[in-house]
Amino acid sequence: MIDIKLIREQKEMVKENIKKKFQDEKLALVDEIYDLDCKYRETKQKMDEKRAEKNRLSEQIGLLMRDKKIDEANKIKLDVTKMSDEIDALTKEEENLSNIIKTKMMVIPNIIADDVPIGKDDTENVELKRFGEAKVPSYEIPYHADILNSFNGLDKDASSRTSGNGFYYLMGDIARLSSAMLSYARDFMIDKGFTYCIPPFMIRSDVVTGVMSFKEMDAMMYKIEGEDLYLIGTSEHSMIGKFKDQIINKESLPITMTSYSPCFRKEVGAHGIEERGIYRVHQFEKQEMIVICEPEESDMWYEKMWQYTVELFRSLDIPVRQLECCSGDLADLKYKSCDIEAWSPRQQKYFEVGSCSNLTDAQARRLGIRAKSSKGNYYLHTLNNTVLASTRALIALVENNYQEDGSVLIPKVLQPYMGGKEKIEKIK
Repeated sequence: MIDIKLIREQKEMVKENIKKKFQDEKLALVDEIYDLDCKYRETKQKMDEKRAEKNRLSEQIGLLMRDKKIDEANKIKLDVTKMSDEIDALTKEEENLSNIIKTKMMVIPNIIADDVPIGKDDTENVELKRFGEAKVPSYEIPYHADILNSFNGLDKDASSRTSGNGFYYLMGDIARLSSAMLSYARDFMIDKGFTYCIPPFMIRSDVVTGVMSFKEMDAMMYKIEGEDLYLIGTSEHSMIGKFKDQIINKESLPITMTSYSPCFRKEVGAHGIEERGIYRVHQFEKQEMIVICEPEESDMWYEKMWQYTVELFRSLDIPVRQLECCSGDLADLKYKSCDIEAWSPRQQKYFEVGSCSNLTDAQARRLGIRAKSSKGNYYLHTLNNTVLASTRALIALVENNYQEDGSVLIPKVLQPYMGGKEKIEKIK
């Protein structure tokens, strides 16, 4: 949610930002909010004036009562009673206008960074840099589900019976490899100075609407029937929500945390759910990182965070690239975002394995995350980034480490988590 001062003072700039995001249907909202805000401030001014007058008359009543001027005091009391009713009416109008404005403001997208490329959707994202050599071996790389099946490591037939499409069983060495990657990612981030956390896997609706737009919520979140609880789509949701309505001590900034969680997603949209594989599923595990920092430090942390993901994937012998998200591909709360994509030697193209985002103060405004200074309280900046998502990282690892004999080499950094095992061999 942006600062309403931007609509008061830079209305045309806000509209131009909406146009850059190809959301012209929201342009009229800016004028609506502007007019409502004028009415809100006018109502508030009237209410403040009435309260000041009421206080003045109340003091006058006290003086009259002291001087035994009972009739005059009673007459003014009637005026004060009438004024109280007017103040109550103005208070209700102020609250109503405030709620309407807040609801409409939640739909206005965050102001994007000046260097964000302008484009309608993810097809217009811009490649910035590649890390590692994207190789295609002389032998054929099977589809990832077939590789996992060759180790008896994947069972989607059983999961379709127990849970339906979009779920899976991982077993044996493949299940162990998935856990090894997550454990390594955890320790990798701890070594970077991040505090490890296991958060709640369900959050209330006021946290959901604080961390994401209504459109994202409808497309992603599973609601617990009969309760005000949602399953998290990523632990960023509950990690940022941890600081809801908090005034954070400046000395404790920046807050840098890394978290493990299962993630649950409806995956509503054009992509749909993958039938055979595990690229797009309803449930997976993830190691995440979040930062809450001073506004002037968020650009620096953004650069650090995506580079951590690159470093981690390169340590797994996986080539990656950084792809900058264009304006039309940015979710409403994002100021700037980039995807990290891993190389698929089978498809001979890159695919998304993580996303890093700077949301400036958009989430903090929704959730009330502030710090205190000598000049008063101010909103902090929040950032999030995928360290490693289990299913997609597993696909990238087995494809890039697949050998001609059907085995998969285990990267050296994972071998301690696999009992010293150097490779997974095909089951005969």
